Amino acid sequence: MIKRVIIIAEAGVNHNGSLDRAKELIDVAADAGVDYVKFQTFKADKMVTRSAKRAAYQNSNTGDADSQHEMLKKLELSEEMHVELIRHCDQRSVKFLSTGFDLESLEFLNSIGLELFKIPSGEITNLPYLRKIAGFRKPIVMSTGMATMEEVENAFDILVKEGVNKDDITIVHCNTEYPTPMEDVNLKAMNYIGKKLFVNTGYSDHTLGIEVPIAAVALGARVIEKHFTLSRDLPGPDHRASLEPVELAAMVKAIRNIEKATSGSGIKEPSASEKKNKEIVRKSIVAKVQILKGETFSEENISLKRPGMGLSPMLWDEVLGKKAQKDFIEDEFIKI
Repeated sequence: MIKRVIIIAEAGVNHNGSLDRAKELIDVAADAGVDYVKFQTFKADKMVTRSAKRAAYQNSNTGDADSQHEMLKKLELSEEMHVELIRHCDQRSVKFLSTGFDLESLEFLNSIGLELFKIPSGEITNLPYLRKIAGFRKPIVMSTGMATMEEVENAFDILVKEGVNKDDITIVHCNTEYPTPMEDVNLKAMNYIGKKLFVNTGYSDHTLGIEVPIAAVALGARVIEKHFTLSRDLPGPDHRASLEPVELAAMVKAIRNIEKATSGSGIKEPSASEKKNKEIVRKSIVAKVQILKGETFSEENISLKRPGMGLSPMLWDEVLGKKAQKDFIEDEFIKI
């Protein structure tokens, strides 16, 4: 079981092919306090045909007429750039992560010592890909955008059959519309996956804002992934559905707070911080007016007031009708 929520800041291709911009993204992620900053590793020639069309959101977000192949070609990171980005992550004390989109890229990522592998939604039905990534015997986070439960189960079964420890697999619920309409989030599916497969679950978010990933943590997500950018005004396919730096930091802070708020025992009992307030805010049975020895306690001469250092109001019925054993002044705690 993952004890601490893992936050993955998805830089993706928001570097627009620039090493300097990629380093700036790492700086933003490190400053926000995330666990991983994630890029994408691919060779356009091995990933997509030259005639493949772009998604509707890619067309609207890029504002150019490039094919999907042409768009991706401009967004490749070279092997040398990967090495430099890993070095920069080390300097900023944030972990480097990248999603490989083809078999050659997976091999490269494994060769440079990647400790965690991320399966993107588009590869969940890619049998050779699943077998390749399982062969590394390393922890895996698998996104499930566009997938049916049957497809999720099939991919999970393949990973386990190929030797991946079930406890090393985290399945993240995801919707791959950029941005995702709130009514399509279906966040409860995350817990459905967990109950069905008895596996760690998480959430990869493409909605606008930070509410949904925070809600996912409250529901038990152990991994959160969220796209971020230096500016949503930059050209490119994913910028508009990404958080800006201030928003990323706010999301991380909120998640850490929710993580603390949901970390209790689940037993209803006073916390250490509130015990000191019990006597201050609870009430006691006190004399409403002066009461002389021998008088009978009644609703006319006793009352309930703070602090709670005397008899509990829960003993009200037991006090009524009894006789005073001494004189009481107004507001004095009643004793029987």
